[in-house]
Amino acid sequence: MSSFWNTFNAAPHRLFFFSGAIQLILPLLLWSIELIGRYTNIWAPLNTVIPSTWAHGFVMLYGLFIFFIFGFLMTVFPRWMNTQVIDKEQYIQTFIVLNAGLVIFEISLFISTSSLFSGLGIFLFGWIYGIILLYQTFKKAPAQNKYYEKVVLVSLTSGACGIASYGWWLYSDNWQFMELAFSIGIWLYLLPLLFTVSHRMLPFFSSNIIDNYTIFQPAYSLWFFISGCVIHFILTVLNQPEWLFVIDIPLAGIALLHSVRWQLHHSFKDRLLAVLHMAFFWLFIGMVLFSIQSILLQFTGQYILGKSPLHAITIGFFASLLIAMASRVTMGHSGRMLILDNKSWYLFLGLQLTAVMRIFSDLQFDDALISNNLNLVAAALWLICLSVWFIKYAPIYLSARVDGRDG
Repeated sequence: MSSFWNTFNAAPHRLFFFSGAIQLILPLLLWSIELIGRYTNIWAPLNTVIPSTWAHGFVMLYGLFIFFIFGFLMTVFPRWMNTQVIDKEQYIQTFIVLNAGLVIFEISLFISTSSLFSGLGIFLFGWIYGIILLYQTFKKAPAQNKYYEKVVLVSLTSGACGIASYGWWLYSDNWQFMELAFSIGIWLYLLPLLFTVSHRMLPFFSSNIIDNYTIFQPAYSLWFFISGCVIHFILTVLNQPEWLFVIDIPLAGIALLHSVRWQLHHSFKDRLLAVLHMAFFWLFIGMVLFSIQSILLQFTGQYILGKSPLHAITIGFFASLLIAMASRVTMGHSGRMLILDNKSWYLFLGLQLTAVMRIFSDLQFDDALISNNLNLVAAALWLICLSVWFIKYAPIYLSARVDGRDG
């Protein structure tokens, strides 16, 4: 048993990715049960102590990605800044507290709001402790230019504020804090963080595969994009969606510029590189949809696209990049060849179809049955594709490296 535990905790990504892999499946399984209950007569919707939509949104934004983010950052942060690795006991503590908090939160959805609040508090404590560990690494690092790491730390801190806002909604029943938590989660936490990781890693990966590659990593585009996310957040909080196109069109332009300069069109010579570029291209699609929605609101007052721009970002960009990056890290840090096999390639394409189905389900069809069915199809595709991913990759975190090295 001790040998198994020593293998499982040998590197941060093993622990955190395994929990993240579970969260890829469990919340969507419950959400599918909820949707079937809503749309059919097979069974009743889930009886949760808070509206299931708001619980689903929180777990998907805050409960899923953070395990992969901490697993990735606690592995690469020291390498990025050429400093000492994070102490094993400390990242294990973060792992345990985060998991305990989220499990209590998810179980408490069917028990009481007081226990729900307790789980959220424990989860937030684990989140903050993880930030402290990364910050300590940041402070000790000899590297002079650490702007990537600064953005990551600020984004994670914003995420902690979003969790606190969600907790205040639970305590006060003021729905504005719930909406604030979701806006923070997208525009101040995940989008700046994942754009920053892309800005840092995609040119590096591409330069190893594409011939005569010129690395494009201008600091101005990173700061412009992050500033745009902040402006979008402010306009959202001020309830001015009809003016979002003023910043969303430039954000779409920045995303397209990077896809072109990072050579999306040449990335398909290597599937493992292509999935990263395909995931990033969804950022352009999402910002275009946000821009169109805002322009339609400005000139017609019609909310035609619903939440399709949101799901282009959350499923298309966030989830696709997560799977692409996690697959690469899992193979590379287990001593395996960096080759994306057919199974992984097709499940990734299935995730792209999931995003498309979810986007179309959000369009304001006259026939609600079409939207409902597309939503169910999207949920089913997610479960199928990511269950296959779980079966293929999760056992790797529980077994020793194939090359016999530590970690």
